[in-house]
Amino acid sequence: MSTVPEVTVAVHPGMKVLGLSIVTDMCLPDALKPADSDAIIATAAAAEPKLRKIVLGILS
Repeated sequence: MSTVPEVTVAVHPGMKVLGLSIVTDMCLPDALKPADSDAIIATAAAAEPKLRKIVLGILS
């Protein structure tokens, strides 16, 4: 949730910034329900191999 302020601070002195996010919980305002931590963790774990591939591609 703090991505925007962190990027603003990083860009101020001239840093280049790349932000990558994984949406793990939709939090729909019209259909609110308690967070399911097991589902959130499962979503993050399922996305990890794809995110790892993207990061390693950028770094190489």
